[in-house]
Amino acid sequence: MKFEGIIVPVITPFGKDFCVDEIAWAAMLEHTMAQGVDAIVIGGTTGENYALTAAERLRQFAYGQEVIADRVPWIAGVNDIRTEDVCAYATAARANGASALLLGVPPYAVPTDAEMAQHVAEVDQAAGLPIMLYNYPGRSGTDFGTEFLRLVGDRPNIMSIKESSGDLERIHLLAREFPGIQLSCGADHQALEFFVWGATSWVCAGANFMAPTCRRLYEVCVVEKDFAKGRRIMEAMMPLMVLLEQGGKFVQCVKHACRLDGLPAGETVRRPLRPLDEELGEKTGAAVRSLRVAIAALDASGS
Repeated sequence: MKFEGIIVPVITPFGKDFCVDEIAWAAMLEHTMAQGVDAIVIGGTTGENYALTAAERLRQFAYGQEVIADRVPWIAGVNDIRTEDVCAYATAARANGASALLLGVPPYAVPTDAEMAQHVAEVDQAAGLPIMLYNYPGRSGTDFGTEFLRLVGDRPNIMSIKESSGDLERIHLLAREFPGIQLSCGADHQALEFFVWGATSWVCAGANFMAPTCRRLYEVCVVEKDFAKGRRIMEAMMPLMVLLEQGGKFVQCVKHACRLDGLPAGETVRRPLRPLDEELGEKTGAAVRSLRVAIAALDASGS
């Protein structure tokens, strides 16, 4: 699999009873595919994988394959604390038709680079699928360090890294010292910087409701190499991107924006998260509207 283009970590809609609404989830999968995305992540952070039972996560792999039916590649989020459990999710993902795995540092354990390399090697051996690493120290407690990257860099299935630390120095490090691992944007408000430094994909939660705009930035920067134009598009996107990244209620904001567009985002998020408060909901709606006005202005000016 080539990790290129716009990759959407699809949300998981829940009903008022907190059960997964599979009809709504299938509709969200259909919506994202209709927007021309390049791949879908099932079981990512935006999908609230941490709040699903093991049976629900495995069901998403099976049902997701049934709905997607090989129309686009899908990437299975398989992260968990125990190596044995991660290997089991990875094996199940392969059996259900996943094209690749999204694999982060197990949360809470804070493994060393050497321990993390062994963990990744066991998952790789279990599934034999292309792997996108997922560096998100804010949730895992530690980075994929340089020693780790050197230890796993010669494994053919370690193909990409979704960098979500928010640290620009990490972008520079990965681009300069590990060019054999495809760089993927995992911090929406830094998309332009990622593309300047050679990122080939963008795992964008906002693409649940704004995939065409995300695609536009990608095409301008990665395909056309017109970074001046890309800066204008990113300037229009920035207020919303910053809100999503730093608003403190990331999943709730994404789901709220989906609902504003009439998309079947479900009724709520799963505990321990709580629904979006009215003030932040209004800010999210205003940021979405502002973005669309700004993009329309760029269209009108030919920019």
